[in-house]
Amino acid sequence: MQIGKNSLGNTMNKWPITSSRELYKNRILTVSADLATNPRNQHQSEYYRLDFPDWINVIAITEEDEILLIRQYRHGSKEIELEVPGGCIDSGEDPLKAGMRELLEETGFTGDHAEIIGTVNPNPAIQSNTCYTAFCKNARKIQEPNLDPGEDIEIIRYPLSEINEAILQGKISNAMVIAAFHYLHLHK
Repeated sequence: MQIGKNSLGNTMNKWPITSSRELYKNRILTVSADLATNPRNQHQSEYYRLDFPDWINVIAITEEDEILLIRQYRHGSKEIELEVPGGCIDSGEDPLKAGMRELLEETGFTGDHAEIIGTVNPNPAIQSNTCYTAFCKNARKIQEPNLDPGEDIEIIRYPLSEINEAILQGKISNAMVIAAFHYLHLHK
């Protein structure tokens, strides 16, 4: 049992996992049931864990101070969503390289001075993955997009000065994209 300090300075014990069983697996998701023990009172409960690949979102700014956004259908919300380019990070792939790969594949654009500006845990209660935010400047088109068979993407150049309003109006509603723009705000 490990004891560690969390970011609030409190000392807590991690919950030992007594057993784990895989319930479902496909190319991007594994669902597991874990039996975990609360170290405070030894109570055991079953918890479900969703293992997804790590994810990368890319904020790419053009020389004209426009953000490259994409519109695409998202089956979870059953809506056309306004987002930044991004996607799954392949096993063993560097997050920044994955971001630049996704930017190029989805938009045909590349950029300069790329860097990771933040990471979040999308839903640590049930998910094990990390979502990275990459940022690059001077985004410019160098080729046509190379979409996967399951993708249908519209590329939009959106004024950086209007992003906050788009979030407030609900035009951008993906929580991980909003977190990415928060990191951009902190990065400036």
